[in-house]
Amino acid sequence: MIEIKDETEKVILVGVALSDQDDTKESLEELKDLVSTAGAETAGMLIQNREQQHPATYVGKGKIEELKNMIWELRATGIVCDDELSPAQMKNLQDELDVKVMDRTLIILDIFAARASTSEGKIQVELAQLKYQQTRLTGWGRAMSRLGGGIGTRGPGEKKLEMDRRLIKSRIAQLNRELKDVKKHREVTREQRSRSHIPVAAIVGYTNAGKSTLLNTLTGAGILAEDKLFATLDPTTRDLKLPSGQEILMTDTVGFIRKLPHHLIEAFRSTLEEAKYADIILHVVDASNPQMDEQMYTVYETLQNLGVKDKPVITVYNKIDRMEDTWVPRDLRADYHVKISAKTREGITGFLQSIEAVLRERKVEIEALYPYKEAGKIQKIRKYGELQEEEYREDGIFVRAFVPAELYGQVRPEGVTPNNCL
Repeated sequence: MIEIKDETEKVILVGVALSDQDDTKESLEELKDLVSTAGAETAGMLIQNREQQHPATYVGKGKIEELKNMIWELRATGIVCDDELSPAQMKNLQDELDVKVMDRTLIILDIFAARASTSEGKIQVELAQLKYQQTRLTGWGRAMSRLGGGIGTRGPGEKKLEMDRRLIKSRIAQLNRELKDVKKHREVTREQRSRSHIPVAAIVGYTNAGKSTLLNTLTGAGILAEDKLFATLDPTTRDLKLPSGQEILMTDTVGFIRKLPHHLIEAFRSTLEEAKYADIILHVVDASNPQMDEQMYTVYETLQNLGVKDKPVITVYNKIDRMEDTWVPRDLRADYHVKISAKTREGITGFLQSIEAVLRERKVEIEALYPYKEAGKIQKIRKYGELQEEEYREDGIFVRAFVPAELYGQVRPEGVTPNNCL
C-alpha cells in the first residue's frame, strides 16, 4: 500500500527580537504572507528576545528544545527563520531539529522563481539562487532530498543538488555573461529614450502597494495585478499622454520589501536601476496598511542603496477607498503627495496634475512669434512640451509654451535668445 502524503509544507516561523527592535512580530506576520504566497502553511510562531542572534544556531539552546516540541505537536515539516541564516546556522539547526530549515531569503527567492516569466527575470532569479546556495552545499542536499517538494525548491531546485561547487561557479559565470548582454541592451534602450526627450517616471514602492494596478489604470497595460506579494516581477514600460498633451513613459519596477536579499538586489540591479535613470520617482504607498511608515522607510532605504538621489518624488498614497476622509498623509521627503485609489480612479486627475507640475519645473517658458516656415518646431513643442497658447497671425504663429530645457535650443525661433523669448 502506498502512503499518500500531503505535499503542503507546514512550517513554524522563528524570529529573534534584538534589543533595539520592536517590529519582530510585524516582520513575522509579513513572513507569514510570504510563506503563504510560496505555497506553504504557517503552523505556529516563535520569537526569542536576545541581544544578538546566536552565532551557531540563530536561537538559544532553550528555544531549540521548545522548537522540537512545537514541531512534534504541530506536525510541522520545517521552520522558516526571519533573517538570512549563515551556512553554519542552517546546518546546525537541521542537525538539531531534523526538519527542513529555511530562511526569509530562501522564501523570497522561491517566490521570485515562481513569478519570473521573461528570460531576463529567469536569469536574474537563477543567478541569485545559485549565489545563495553556493556556500550552503554542505548538508543542504540531504535535507532537501529527504523532505522533497514544496517551498524552497523552485527554479533550478533539484538540479542544484547534482552540481558541485565547480559546476555552480561555471553556471554563475555563464549567467553573468548573459546578464551583461541584457544590461547592455537596457542601456541602449535608455539612451534611445534619452534622445527622444520623452520624460520617464519610475513607479516604485513596497510590494503589494498597487503599482501594477496604477499602471493598468493609467495606460491599460493589462499586466497582472493581484492582492499578493510580488504579484508581478518583470518591469513594464508604457506610454501615457498627460492632460496637457505631453507624453511620458511610465515604468513599473519590482516591489521592495524589508530585508530584501542582497543577492536579489545585485542580480536585479539593472532592473531596479530604472529608478536611478528616471526623471520622476512615483512612490506608491498602501495607505491602508498599518505598517505604512515602516514600508516607506524601507523603500527610501532601498533607493538610497541603489544610488537614487536628487530626483523629484511624488508620494502616491493608494487605496484611499479603504480609508476615512479625515486621514491626512504626510511625507517630508517628497516634493508632492497625492491621495488616490488606483482601483476606483479617485484622485487620478490630481495625481496627473502633480506629474505635470513636476515636469513644468524642469522646463523653459517660450512666448514668441514663429514665422510660418518654422511651423515644424511647434509640432515638436506639442509632442515634447506643453503648449499653452497658439494663435495664427498674418506674420506668423504666436506660441506660449513650456519646453524641456535641453530641447530649448532646437525649438526656439531663429534669432530669439532666452532673454528676449519670454
